Amino acid sequence: MQEPKIRFTNVTKIFKTHRQIITAVEKANLEIHEGDFVSLIGPSGCGKSTIIRMLNDITKPTSGEIYVDGEMIPQKKKISSKQIRKMGFIFQQPNLLPWMTVRQNVSLPLKVFGLKDEKWEKNVDKLLEMVGLKEYEDAYPSEISSGMIQKIGVIRAMVHDPEILLMDEPFGALDEMTREQLDIELLDIWSRTKKTIVFITHNVEEAILMASKVYVMGTNPGRIVAEVEIDLERPRRLDMITETKFIEYEKKLTSLIGEIDLSKIK
Repeated sequence: MQEPKIRFTNVTKIFKTHRQIITAVEKANLEIHEGDFVSLIGPSGCGKSTIIRMLNDITKPTSGEIYVDGEMIPQKKKISSKQIRKMGFIFQQPNLLPWMTVRQNVSLPLKVFGLKDEKWEKNVDKLLEMVGLKEYEDAYPSEISSGMIQKIGVIRAMVHDPEILLMDEPFGALDEMTREQLDIELLDIWSRTKKTIVFITHNVEEAILMASKVYVMGTNPGRIVAEVEIDLERPRRLDMITETKFIEYEKKLTSLIGEIDLSKIK
């Protein structure tokens, strides 16, 4: 059987403060294979963001093991440049540098990784064209829409050609229409690039629409409570949300999550 692209084995993360000990994640086990689109979903405080921050080595697990391509992420020292190059991180707020143009913002990771060949500049061109922003490459963040800014956040994480995209509620702050449009565009990017994607969301519909598998997390302590395979045809379409099978998945996931802020479900 093929080795998972990403594997967590009994991973626990405990944060200690002066007043309390918080178990952000307890004994998490998950497997994500190459080319998978996987969603993590659950209420606030369940450890979703901690999961991908441990994967990207922003924070270290307290115990357990994390593997990428069968190689364990070191527990006592920094992640290797080879491993970190495999990943691109997309935050809810792209935090573009306002004094840089669209192209300069997209190109930032190339400077970080010291990638100077002409092929990387061509990759910037290709990504800008892929999301329809080539004509805006000389614009500044203040001159473009919020939807465009989110697209820049996505392709900036892809510019060094990572194998894995880690997405922490990338479209959560957008209005519903813009979010749905970007969901479909992201699915198109995924179908063309075959990246492995780990996608965090509060939104049940979004998780079902995007993912092939959904990990449901619970709180107190943060933990994985269920793994649900999403067996819907691809390419996915927005009108699927009214289909019986889609609604059944929505009911199942909502039930597994339990009490959650209903305003974040729709």
